[in-house]
Amino acid sequence: MSSGGVVVLELPLGAAEESFELEEAVCSHGLFMMPPNQWDPVSKTLLRPLRLGLGDSDSDSESVTVRISQHQWAPRSLHVRVYCHNSPSLSRQHRESVLAQVSRMLRLSEDEERAVREFRNMYDKKKKKKKKESSFVGRVFRSPTLFEDMVKCMLLCNCQWSRTLSMARALCELQLELQPQSSSLLFVADSAAAAASTNFNTPKPDKDHFIPNTPIPRESKVSTNFTNSGSIKADCVPADIVRDDDDYSYLNCKTCQAADEPHNIASDNDTIGNFPSPTELANLDEGFLASRCNLGYRASRILKLARDIVEGRIQLTQLEEASKGASFSKSSNYDKLAKQLKEIDGFGAFTCANVLMCMGYYHVIPTDSETIRHLRKVHARYSTVQTVQRDIECVYGKYAPFQFLAYWSELWHFYEKTFGKLSEMPCSDYKLITASNMGSTSSTKKRKKKC
Repeated sequence: MSSGGVVVLELPLGAAEESFELEEAVCSHGLFMMPPNQWDPVSKTLLRPLRLGLGDSDSDSESVTVRISQHQWAPRSLHVRVYCHNSPSLSRQHRESVLAQVSRMLRLSEDEERAVREFRNMYDKKKKKKKKESSFVGRVFRSPTLFEDMVKCMLLCNCQWSRTLSMARALCELQLELQPQSSSLLFVADSAAAAASTNFNTPKPDKDHFIPNTPIPRESKVSTNFTNSGSIKADCVPADIVRDDDDYSYLNCKTCQAADEPHNIASDNDTIGNFPSPTELANLDEGFLASRCNLGYRASRILKLARDIVEGRIQLTQLEEASKGASFSKSSNYDKLAKQLKEIDGFGAFTCANVLMCMGYYHVIPTDSETIRHLRKVHARYSTVQTVQRDIECVYGKYAPFQFLAYWSELWHFYEKTFGKLSEMPCSDYKLITASNMGSTSSTKKRKKKC
């Protein structure tokens, strides 16, 4: 077995550096709570697997675990630590792929940054408030790939939030089970713990938490500079040289450990992998997928989506290309993409609007019972399924083309008034974010299965 390594990448924030905060960018939508994302409220870092290939089109590639952080000593860039299993280094193509996925999750493109700034200026002026009400600043967290966004938007339909979380987790557990050698994702906790113990005298976690006989990676001195939509640096730090500022507290996240959900990659009885790719799902049996992940009717729709992508009937790259500059594009472009998405089995208006929001279109608000509840509680509008679109236009039309961002800012503020700052919430409490826990008395009918 070859020894792995830890590669440290630097992702410049570019135009976003003046106001970007990782905590705000990640903890801005329920997607950040869905596995395989793991946000640590103590160290304020995001940990999750990413594929070394270029998105969904190269979905058979190896997965590596990455830890994303923002340090005071380097505020103009993000610190991306990549835990490699089979090699002490990463090729240029693999580094570019990892950083492109991080950039997508955090919406660091020039178009997205422009949208954030223009929304903030407009929203603050219309609200006439200098003090920020919500931790939401206009940057909506999303997945590293469009496929993951699409499936997760399907998981939001016709069920409680706790089940949405459990289905996402089950899919990631399944992905790990499908691997011929699962330790490729699990070795990171052992090696990082060893580094922490060596350099900071941190108590080493129980060895039973990790895959036995996993090699501790060695870090070699490498420095590479290249350009891909900006200057990107990649450095491999020697194993015996660790910055004092490096924060290993994520290895001992007390809030997560208290809930029997250690923030480490592996725990006694609870390990998950990456989010499954189209290729990994396409050949599965529908009945097996439905029962293994408790997906119900969603299993057939997820399988069909995966197979259509693998067989070329759905071209995700083309969809993403068509959505460039989405925040400022004509509504006709949105309508064209919405029409394409609605041809996908299981993609109704709600799911399509959520997926298109993930793609950067902010002028349409996905509406469901939560929207109706919010309009009633915050704006005293007793909307129905028939009148909700009209009411949305009355309340949020003035924020065009950022109606969704204005709505989401209010909704996120309402969540945080009820549950406290969501970035500080232990992962064990994510499932508590429900209408019943917000004192909802709504008796709205359930949505139809095609959301």
